[in-house]
Amino acid sequence: QVHLVESGGGLVQAGGSLRLSCVASGGALSSYTVGWFRQAPGKEREFVSAETRSAVYYGDSVKGRFTISRDNAKNTIYLQMNSLKPEDTALYYCAADIGPVIFDYRSWVSWGQGTQVTVSS
Repeated sequence: QVHLVESGGGLVQAGGSLRLSCVASGGALSSYTVGWFRQAPGKEREFVSAETRSAVYYGDSVKGRFTISRDNAKNTIYLQMNSLKPEDTALYYCAADIGPVIFDYRSWVSWGQGTQVTVSS
């Protein structure tokens, strides 16, 4: 029901910051659970963060460094990434769904195209 377009990836040095954006069309994000996942080459897609109407969730590896937020007026979700580490290097995807199993990427219906984040050491 909702189409997602991501942007904001790039190459940064360890310790730096990056902000990812995801613009939705075809549906109001206020009605959805939204989230971010990432995937490194040869590895399973990993949960990063999600936001429902009542709660916010973070993976252990990013807690305290990443922040998810949304701007309903712009129908956009964001991922602010601070204190980046080389192990954060991955293709980052935004996602949206009415009632997903939050930590299981296979249960989410709508996905962005992915944006590459590379952190140099």
